[in-house]
Amino acid sequence: MDYYTLGRTGLRVSRLALGTMTFGDDWGWGADDSVSRQIFDAYVEAGGNFFDSADLYTNGRSEEMLGRFVADHGLRDKAVIATKFSYNGQPGNPNAGGNGRKNILRAVEGSLKRLGTDYIDLYFLHTWDRFTPAEEVMRTFDDLVRSGKVRHVGLSDVPAWYAARAQTIAEWRGYEPVSSLQLEYSLVERGIEDEYVDLGTRHGMGITVWSPLASGLLSGKYKPSQGDQAEGEGRLVTTAGSGNPAFEKLSERNWGIVAELEAVARELGRSMAQVAVNWVANRPGVSSVLVGATKPAQLQDNLGALDFDIPGELAARLDAASAVPKRFPYTFFGPELQGMLTGGATVGDKPAGFYPDQTVRGSGAGVGADVVE
Repeated sequence: MDYYTLGRTGLRVSRLALGTMTFGDDWGWGADDSVSRQIFDAYVEAGGNFFDSADLYTNGRSEEMLGRFVADHGLRDKAVIATKFSYNGQPGNPNAGGNGRKNILRAVEGSLKRLGTDYIDLYFLHTWDRFTPAEEVMRTFDDLVRSGKVRHVGLSDVPAWYAARAQTIAEWRGYEPVSSLQLEYSLVERGIEDEYVDLGTRHGMGITVWSPLASGLLSGKYKPSQGDQAEGEGRLVTTAGSGNPAFEKLSERNWGIVAELEAVARELGRSMAQVAVNWVANRPGVSSVLVGATKPAQLQDNLGALDFDIPGELAARLDAASAVPKRFPYTFFGPELQGMLTGGATVGDKPAGFYPDQTVRGSGAGVGADVVE
């Protein structure tokens, strides 16, 4: 497996990260201890070094299992462990959740204990709470880095303006900067393309993608050629009506995307999951893609997602099937109206070859990425 630097850091991570939201069967669709260990072992054997968890996942069991597996293999120095805070596990205690300093300091101690480690490589704010100032978050993050309990910091599921402000505060005050944005991105969910890709590439925040298979919709389990199959078991069925937008994927538009993905995968002789992950991994600004599994065979399939290229014609079909109409103000940034700003003259940013890392900049490897065999 190849490794790339994450954002504007020297931290090298594998292009495919192992998401451990499925470690533990507390939620009705995860994997038990034995199967989770098989999944972990297969990922490590393939050369993966980037592991993602959260204090919320399976009520803390995910972190406990991940920490135990890493320790059993003696991998702590080799492993890059990411985890997250924000969600409240103590009903009735408003300060046991959110983005405030009190909760961050409480949450990091719990994660360190469950993971069985004295430091976290990448610590994410899980979800914006709409109240806590970015100044408070970034100062607390910086304190954690200075204390040695955290190495790098990131933001997940926050507005682009909030991430931009957080990074500006870090630069202005000399705090630890945001190294990564963890965001949902797939053929089904392309909302980050309006703001976050430019934000990340311009300001040093490598994007780590979650749900590249749209909570299983693009996994190959659902094939329009065989009926929508939106019944029976599986995460989308189990979580139906939960109110969690991450799992609300069953729609007419999305079935059209799945149908095109099925057709393209058939032409390539690849699984639908491999094509979906490959498409995301090679998009601009993406540093790493989280892949999770409840069965070892699912992970093995995902690990083959980067062993091929999607031809331009087929990639264009996927792009067209999943395209999202531009909204204001992005409708003003197309070639027609931009031409009105230049008087019709051809104007670019810089000439070809101006940037010394220009080939890397367009590779989807993230800002300042170096590949290491």
